[in-house]
Amino acid sequence: MEILCLGLNHHTAPVELRERFAVPEGRLGEEAGRLLELPGVNEAVVLSTCNRTEYYAAVDDRHEGREQLREFLQSHAGRRLRAEHLYERERAEAARHLCRVVSGLDSMVLGETEVFGQVKRSYQAALERGATARTLNRLFQKAFGIGKKVRTMTGIQEGQTSVGSVAVDLAEKIFGHLRDSRVMVIGAGEMSRTTAQSLLSRGAHSIFVTNRSIERAEELAHELDGEAVRFDDWQRVLQEVDVVISSTGAPHAVVDREHVEAVRRMRRYRPLFFIDIAVPRDVDPAVGEIEEVYLYDIDTLQGLAAQAKDRREDQVRVCDRIIDEELAKSGLFHPEGNDESAGRDAGPELKGGEAAS
Repeated sequence: MEILCLGLNHHTAPVELRERFAVPEGRLGEEAGRLLELPGVNEAVVLSTCNRTEYYAAVDDRHEGREQLREFLQSHAGRRLRAEHLYERERAEAARHLCRVVSGLDSMVLGETEVFGQVKRSYQAALERGATARTLNRLFQKAFGIGKKVRTMTGIQEGQTSVGSVAVDLAEKIFGHLRDSRVMVIGAGEMSRTTAQSLLSRGAHSIFVTNRSIERAEELAHELDGEAVRFDDWQRVLQEVDVVISSTGAPHAVVDREHVEAVRRMRRYRPLFFIDIAVPRDVDPAVGEIEEVYLYDIDTLQGLAAQAKDRREDQVRVCDRIIDEELAKSGLFHPEGNDESAGRDAGPELKGGEAAS
């Protein structure tokens, strides 16, 4: 069985292209199941985050499998994908790439912690869908173990390790300080929570949380000692806040230019900072054309993340060495690693064990 990975990420494609490929978390298992319908594809896992969409597959023939996956991705694009937008990995390089993703080495923010859980949830969705078996079960469990070792034995997580915290750094540079700032969070997911917590730690005064599910909004508001706002009432709050964090799973823009124009006079044209960390984007780019509005999407954060990466290049080399050594010891890509029984029970073990937490 051959292992393949095809995908696109923040290194290869801009956000306006990545958002076409974004798969909601609730549909990851279904998408993996669609891959199984392709000729020669026996196992599949689909990973989709704000920075990447990747398709992992175990195939009979890597050449045929690669063509099948290429055509599948092209069908999502709506137009022809250029070669530079797409990357392909196979065999040991596919495994190494997955380990680097899990370890936070391939993230926009070097060493970020969110991606570890995102990969686990993607794998769990494929596992529950019945889309994985011996080959990918063994690969993903090994990647989780290596990812934990990398994070334990190195300083790769030191400093800013989430997109949210980097976004808050940027907000602080714009405003000078965030003391007494009022914040609205649109969307009640993990990214929203960590970004809001970072804002509070920098002195933000109050947090409003809005979400299509008012129950989820109330849960997050309670955790942040903030106030929940019904989704059909968030425009009223817009006139009061200084910072808006948006990270929903909506397939289209949630905040339009008209929403902001409608409250500018009531805001007395005070600066307004938007952190759009959703893919697809929540905030229409036209919002950033308003004079006193500062809009930053997920790609804007790459510059700050690159600075952190430059400071930690030595740690990256240590992490890569650990990954290479652990993969070499695993036997995944040697004859002894192809034993028919290897990893047969890997799925149930993960499902009930630590890695599925």
